[in-house]
Amino acid sequence: EARSMESLEKQLICPICLEMFTKPVVILPCQHNLCRKCANDVFQGISLGLGMSPGPEVFLVPLMSLGGLKGPWEPEMSLGLGRSWGWCCLWGPGCLCDTPKTPCRPLHAKAEQHLMCEEHEDERINIYCLRCEAPTCSLCKVFGAHKDCEVAPLPAVYQRQKSELSDGIAMLVAGNDRIQAIITQMEEICHTIEENGRRQKQHLGLRFDALYGILEERKKELLQSIAAEQEAKLQRVRGLIRQYGDHLEASSKLVESAIQAMEEPQMALYLQHSKELLKKITDMSKASMSSRPEPGYENMDHFSINVDYVAEMLRTIEFQTGA
Repeated sequence: EARSMESLEKQLICPICLEMFTKPVVILPCQHNLCRKCANDVFQGISLGLGMSPGPEVFLVPLMSLGGLKGPWEPEMSLGLGRSWGWCCLWGPGCLCDTPKTPCRPLHAKAEQHLMCEEHEDERINIYCLRCEAPTCSLCKVFGAHKDCEVAPLPAVYQRQKSELSDGIAMLVAGNDRIQAIITQMEEICHTIEENGRRQKQHLGLRFDALYGILEERKKELLQSIAAEQEAKLQRVRGLIRQYGDHLEASSKLVESAIQAMEEPQMALYLQHSKELLKKITDMSKASMSSRPEPGYENMDHFSINVDYVAEMLRTIEFQTGA
């Protein structure tokens, strides 16, 4: 009877807080009870990754001080909760659950996928052939295609290749960073080239504008020289034209007077004016009208210029080297 009471008392005590159940709940797959608060602590530990086991065969449960065997396969770990925790095995006498109704399994752990050998369908792939560089099973090593090959444990090769892949990724990332830095540098070079090209175009335009200005100024000076001589010659010739015109007009009037005198019927009256009229005709005839432009006076060819050498010089304009 005493043992029965003791067993009943143990069943009423929470394995977490070692006190009588407070709002007991069932959370473990093995149907053991926990206080609601203790259950929350358990789930918080699992959610932090503390309850993820190495495989589907174990589950993180509290090490019960009310009994149960502990073996070397049950590593204890302190969670800062005032209790020690360990792995509860699916099989074996070391299971911490006193009367498991359902084997203890992870609540959130995903079942591991095992690849099976194509040649030996019941054998898991658990080794790696170093010669063929392919994962295989133990039977393939003993009896199959890889019996003469050197093999290694799959986890060791897995870790080594993951490490190599990680190193390769790090090298690629570092290389990408270097390439990006080079690209950035070359983009800056492109920007500088565009800026320098724009500045040099502006300077070249200013220098040619200065040449255009010199040419325009010289053109203006030469045109003024032509215009000055042209005006001087025109004034001289126009002066002569006026002079000859005046002489012609006077001579024409004298001719009219002479014709009127010839029509005078009275001899005495005619003789009164004929002497003076004859003198005017004589003077008009003797008037010198030899002043006129010399032959070729109208020619302006002496203002022609030769710009071939200047044009050739302009065509040789080049950028200075070594400036």
